[in-house]
Amino acid sequence: MQYVPFGDLGFNISRLGFGMMRLPKVTLPDGSTALDEARATAMLRSAIDQGLSYVDTAYPYCDGQSEPLVGRILKDGYRERVKLATKLPIWNVETRQDMDAVLDEQLKRLDVPYVDFYLLHALGRERWEKMKALGVREFLDSAVKDGRIRYPAFSFHDDYEVFRDILTSYDWRMAQIQFNYLDIRHQAGLHGIRLARARRVPLVVMEPLRGGSLCKLPQEQEQKLLALHPDWTLPQWAFRFLQGIPGVTMILSGMSSFEQMKDNIATFQ
Repeated sequence: MQYVPFGDLGFNISRLGFGMMRLPKVTLPDGSTALDEARATAMLRSAIDQGLSYVDTAYPYCDGQSEPLVGRILKDGYRERVKLATKLPIWNVETRQDMDAVLDEQLKRLDVPYVDFYLLHALGRERWEKMKALGVREFLDSAVKDGRIRYPAFSFHDDYEVFRDILTSYDWRMAQIQFNYLDIRHQAGLHGIRLARARRVPLVVMEPLRGGSLCKLPQEQEQKLLALHPDWTLPQWAFRFLQGIPGVTMILSGMSSFEQMKDNIATFQ
């Protein structure tokens, strides 16, 4: 597994992170679906055994079941081997007190005393203005001081100007953006990556496969890529593009099968 320094935080991180949003499911006798806990457990623990060291979840993932499941999977010594990230669901916050209450609930759901990275989830201009008015910067400072979180961060969905305003308005320890070879000018884009690098803020990329759409291209385009590297899969092309972008520290992938996980990990070995 490839490792890189995570900014100036004093530790190295695997270049591939496990996003816990698209977990495998099973169909129940009544026709409904539920998370396949046994398979999800085997997948994440196998990835960690192969060197993956970053796990990303959030309050609403998998209809609210991702956090509790992650907490169970990381038992038996696995929690100590990874950096764990989750996110504040801003849409559930109306007061400063709500921030503490939601974080405490998440720690219980994860069954941990602290998380390494705590992200303000899916920030844009309106949500950032709301959170500033409610005192989110004081909340983050206090949660770091009392040990519930190690590193304040944010995930982002808006344009570059908003990203610049947010990134420069607080001492963030990480930023997470959507980026892939079709989105170089979308949202924060390359300008955002360069800004984060200049400010020495580690940058995590989500949607490297654009929700799976980069796993299947028009035949003509796919054949051109295969002609260059017949042994690379389409997902590996997308990951290798990101590996070559200065300022991209770590790449998240929402893996839902052992086949995807094996293919992804092979790209980072």
